[in-house]
Amino acid sequence: MSIRRLPEHLINRIAAGEVVERPASALKEIVENAIDAGACRVSVRLSGGGIDGIEVIDDGCGMDREELGVALERHATSKLPESLWESGAIEGVATLGFRGEALPSIASVARLTIESRPRGGEGWMRAVDNGVLAAEGPAALPPGTRVRVEGLFERVPARRKFLRSARSEHGACVDAVKRLAMARPDIGFSFEHDGRRVFQVQPGETRPDRVAALTDRALIENSVAVDWEREGVVLGGVAGLPTFHRGVADHQYLFVNGRPVRDRLLAGAVRGAYAEMLARDRHAVVALFLEVPPEMVDVNVHPAKTEVRFRNPAMVRGLIVGGLRRALDEAGHRSVQRPPEAALAMWRREDAGQSPEPHQLAWRAPAAAYPGVQDRRPTFLTPPPMARAESATEAVPAKVEHPLGVARGQVARTYIVAEAEDGLVIVDQHAAHERLVLERMRRGLAEGGVQAQALLIADVVELDEVACDRLEERLGELGELGLELERFGPRAMLVRAMPALLGQGDVQGLVRDLADELAAHDDALALKERLDHVAATMACHGSVRAGRVLSVPEMNALLREMEVTPHSGQCNHGRPTWVKLAHGDIEKLFGRR
Repeated sequence: MSIRRLPEHLINRIAAGEVVERPASALKEIVENAIDAGACRVSVRLSGGGIDGIEVIDDGCGMDREELGVALERHATSKLPESLWESGAIEGVATLGFRGEALPSIASVARLTIESRPRGGEGWMRAVDNGVLAAEGPAALPPGTRVRVEGLFERVPARRKFLRSARSEHGACVDAVKRLAMARPDIGFSFEHDGRRVFQVQPGETRPDRVAALTDRALIENSVAVDWEREGVVLGGVAGLPTFHRGVADHQYLFVNGRPVRDRLLAGAVRGAYAEMLARDRHAVVALFLEVPPEMVDVNVHPAKTEVRFRNPAMVRGLIVGGLRRALDEAGHRSVQRPPEAALAMWRREDAGQSPEPHQLAWRAPAAAYPGVQDRRPTFLTPPPMARAESATEAVPAKVEHPLGVARGQVARTYIVAEAEDGLVIVDQHAAHERLVLERMRRGLAEGGVQAQALLIADVVELDEVACDRLEERLGELGELGLELERFGPRAMLVRAMPALLGQGDVQGLVRDLADELAAHDDALALKERLDHVAATMACHGSVRAGRVLSVPEMNALLREMEVTPHSGQCNHGRPTWVKLAHGDIEKLFGRR
């Protein structure tokens, strides 16, 4: 057996696989070069999802003839300051790249053409075909650089056949450029695919406007600003309200020192911050920007620079969780105010020329109160007796303004209808009260414990022996939550007191659900560390149920408490507690707009 060195062209192709995995990674490297070159505008054009062609045009500093030749050599870079050439302290590099691997790697597996012109100089072109110089000469173009990539992996069939469909590759390219565009709102970006404009953003936008333009315009009205600092690390960005969520986590954008990253630590911190506010299958919409001193983070863990390593990961995670929760606490009762378009579209106006069937009508006032209407429309019937909300004894002062309005009635014994200055507010009474009870329990725990209410007659709850063992191990911690239990034989627990906040709750259901909650989590964790899960379970059992008729004063009291309670815009499971139909939405339903 003889050992031989691989040919240079094979070495280049193997190295290219570490940097250029697919069209999106090649595009990302080229756009990063444009940003590092000081571009104010970057234009991207794709064909065939980037598999057939990629073109990036920028108005950066440009390169002259000599620089253009060196740029296509491996490990040649202009991004290392003179002070770092001798010291080798690469952690001080502030640019998005510096290795000098991207362009030669792309040129070794595709046809690469670069045209560049510095300000005040002449333009030059250089073309490389799969690692071989194909052409070079003068070029006419404005100051800046134009890069074209064609036939990616065309001569490397082993890599080409593992590329995804053009549609999938196009989606990955859009995501890569969007992330870079979010990181630099001072730069304008445009993106085209097969001659169709996908998105365009102008330079000089604010960060929230840029994030909303690239994700969802509704994010502006349904988000909070994040601004937090700890030990020299600064966290900023935009966090969507818990009720403004998605089914997948593709709307979570994380940046470290202006570099888009996909880091498990950061993603886990986001999940932790929203843990008790979102359903398990829903994901928050966030764009978070971390500014970390260079010596506290290593951005050279991965060749594609999408992963980072922190010197103090626990502090960074705590900063993200604390900063997000603080921002969400300040949101108060805010929620996604407007119902989804799909829900509004389900409303249909009744055709006035066609009389409905009697069983289709839901008339809420005695027909005798409207004799004229009853005479003209005989199909209106007097409704059957039903439980109604108590009438207000005193008129609500007209000058008093409340964000959630004043209660006007109750629908289906479940939803409170309130009139606000700018529209109609509909509140899910059970979901709203569930959140209020949870927040009261949190405040009680912070002040030393939740007050307990002794039961006149102790209640016996029968469970299996293992469940009883779990509850018995946590008797002291459950007592701090106001639930006093006692072992009552091998397969039963005796309930002597309930949290006073829960009122006349379902004792049997509460204890069984708590036993299941303890079984679902790691027994090594203290109960206090998963307080939100346990308290949320208790709050669910102690809240106002759907189907209960509330009086007008009770409804107004609920609305006023929601206005001053953090996170009251969503229930403990992440669903909205209230929505608003603005006057404009109501007018659309009746064809006035």
